[in-house]
Amino acid sequence: MPNTDGFMDVALAEARAASDRGEVPIGAVLVLDGRIVARSGNRTRAENDITAHAEIAVIRNAAATLGQERLTGADLYVTLEPCTMCAAAISFARIRRLYYGAEDPKGGGVDNGVRFFSQPTCHHVPEVYSGIGETEAADILTSFFRSKREA
Repeated sequence: MPNTDGFMDVALAEARAASDRGEVPIGAVLVLDGRIVARSGNRTRAENDITAHAEIAVIRNAAATLGQERLTGADLYVTLEPCTMCAAAISFARIRRLYYGAEDPKGGGVDNGVRFFSQPTCHHVPEVYSGIGETEAADILTSFFRSKREA
């Protein structure tokens, strides 16, 4: 397993911050040349935008910061397996590596569901590493949804 240099810890912090804002607690960090270029948690409720997933937010922010649409050589750390929409954005942005925490059997699009990167129509496939910070990522999500059910 590649060295993740604590970047997943930053993504987990973004997930916790999203939870504190009432968002589904998913966090993401985009890294290029060993430095964080963008970080975010889900912002769908804050922005009234169903596409404002953490992964999309960091891709948008990084592209704007770097002044380029392709993020070749960048690595993405996200606390939950990306959905199909986010997997497509990761492919289109030419992300080099994807590291994710917990699997998402219901909504994931990488190792579950449509398995976007395995489709013949997928033009770019990143290296994928799963299970990074999996227990903590799953615990954050479980606690969030438990609190919603108990409210």
